[in-house]
Amino acid sequence: MPVLRVRGQGSAVSLPRINWRLKAILPVVGVLCAGLLGFVWATVSVQGPERATVRLVATFGAFVICAVILVVLAVLVEHPLVELQEKIARLRQGDMSVQVGFARRNDEIGDLGRNFNEMVRQLRESREEIQRLYRTQMSRAEHFATLGELAAGLAHEIRNPLAGIAGVMNIVARDLPASSAARDVVGDVQQEIQHINRIVSDLLSLARPKPPELRPADLNATAEHAFTLARQQASAREIDFDLVRAEGLPLVEHDVGQIQQVVLNLLLNAIQAIEREGKVGLRLGQQNGHATITVSDTGRGIPPEHLPNIFRPFYTTKRQGTGLGLSLARRIVEEHGGRVEVESTPGQGARFILRLPLRRPEAGRDGTSVVE
Repeated sequence: MPVLRVRGQGSAVSLPRINWRLKAILPVVGVLCAGLLGFVWATVSVQGPERATVRLVATFGAFVICAVILVVLAVLVEHPLVELQEKIARLRQGDMSVQVGFARRNDEIGDLGRNFNEMVRQLRESREEIQRLYRTQMSRAEHFATLGELAAGLAHEIRNPLAGIAGVMNIVARDLPASSAARDVVGDVQQEIQHINRIVSDLLSLARPKPPELRPADLNATAEHAFTLARQQASAREIDFDLVRAEGLPLVEHDVGQIQQVVLNLLLNAIQAIEREGKVGLRLGQQNGHATITVSDTGRGIPPEHLPNIFRPFYTTKRQGTGLGLSLARRIVEEHGGRVEVESTPGQGARFILRLPLRRPEAGRDGTSVVE
């Protein structure tokens, strides 16, 4: 027989486990046995007109048995069910402090009560965790919104004097004699000005993103254009490029320029991850209602400790990186209704997967989103 161990502040106490059906039947069986014994005793011992009294007692005993059955069922079964319904109704209204009292019973109904109380406890803890995360995310969103406004203003303030500096350096470079040693210095300054301008442009794009202009277009052609540009930039390196188009891929609603920017950024990252020789792959396909663009490389890979942070703004492991490329890429893909996934093994390369929906939800007459 199963044993329930109840632990309090003292030692453990073992209580015998009794099935609730047995609890309901035992009183009935007891009353029946008592009535049967009384009936047999009266029938054997009593003679004559007193037998009518015996029949009356037997009939009364039958009614008593029925009453006992009803009381037992009400106490053992109906009352816990009514209590459970009341607590569920309170739980539906948002009261996470509810508990059922029959959880102390040592039978299957007691198991039901304990499981219900445990479920409510887990729901309460989950709601508290969700509320904590929500408050954290809202605080972070307000923080990023403030930083975005600051970054946008700062970018405009930097670009104007930067343009003036670039113009002056062009004039200086033009007036310098061909044999002047300062020409190399001017060239370095011009490169750094271009680098600063790229950082400011990326920062401005991140602070004030431009919404995508969605239209049905050939995703194969979009990705292939970025693939051609990336291969041209690495033409002097010993890198093999592999492009696999998706045959039968329908037109996908996307902003051609923005998706080209994302794919090109991922391809250039893949090229930079390869130190000497290696392979960069671009594969398109479709899976589970999404068009997929996979960019892979055989470079140094991404250490596991860096994976959770690679999409954060200004987070980079490259010496010349700005840390904005992957952040912009994820934002663009998410504004297309898609997502970005990354897989990497240090020393074996990395793989980025873009998933864009083949069909975007359309607004119905009642304002809800429907998919035809």
